[in-house]
Amino acid sequence: MRHPAANDWPLIARLQDRESRLASNLAGRGRLGAAFYEFLRFGAKQAWACLFGGLMCALLLGTHWWYPKDAVLARYDFLTLAALGIQAALLALRMETWSEARVILMFHVVGTGMELFKTAAGSWIYPEASVLRIGGVPLFTGFMYAAVGSYLARVWRLFDFRFRAHPPLAATIFLSVLIYVNFFAHHFITDFRLALFALTAVLFARTWVYFRIWRDYRRMPLLLGFVLVALFIWFAENIGTFANAWRYPNQSGGWEWVSAAKLGSWFLLMIISYVMVSVVNRSREIEPADAAPGLDAGGEMARP
Repeated sequence: MRHPAANDWPLIARLQDRESRLASNLAGRGRLGAAFYEFLRFGAKQAWACLFGGLMCALLLGTHWWYPKDAVLARYDFLTLAALGIQAALLALRMETWSEARVILMFHVVGTGMELFKTAAGSWIYPEASVLRIGGVPLFTGFMYAAVGSYLARVWRLFDFRFRAHPPLAATIFLSVLIYVNFFAHHFITDFRLALFALTAVLFARTWVYFRIWRDYRRMPLLLGFVLVALFIWFAENIGTFANAWRYPNQSGGWEWVSAAKLGSWFLLMIISYVMVSVVNRSREIEPADAAPGLDAGGEMARP
């Protein structure tokens, strides 16, 4: 069975024959072998979805440990140029699609707008000098937001997302606008994030996301998916602050873990990110045959 993502990424298409042989070999060893193959496949898909974000985290750590302190080109400027280089290389090698690039650009603009306001308000700072910046915001920071958009756009296609009881697009757009406005407005008026959490729970309470790792669709509550992705973004944020890419006020005397309270902020940002990607990809309802346990995507009984 040809994976739908192979149409987007030629590298996946070239590897499908090898993957099919591995799948047949492991599946022939019974349920345990099939489960082990599905575990490997899940990890490989997640790694491919995290490609851009993983490269950005590697850049942050690598330049923190090894970038020359007396280099003519400031570290932040190097990060900006390196991120642009990665973007160009991924497109040239067809490891990223132009639709992904458009999503990344959209996230870059939205993220940079938020960064300009938040740094001016003192929520966090970028302690190192640079030339390629707008106000107090180095231009590489937009790519950190873009990494979230890149992940969501990739994982959506790699796992062939389907949904049950998904809220209307207009309602999710309205929610994301309220969340984005609150990120700015809470500096001047009451923070309405608790109400936004409640509204999010009401909208997505019945929503299940179906994702295909191999033959069968698995499912989970979409709200749980938001929480898990927000958790991993929080881990990535700790990598960024450890690498001194940016710094919160409580880290002025030295690095310490980012407050767990930031998970709430990342959860809300996840909603914005998800809605932006859903405008491009659009949610599709799961077919009854696909949702039935023990059936593959074509409605045939799945082989072990």
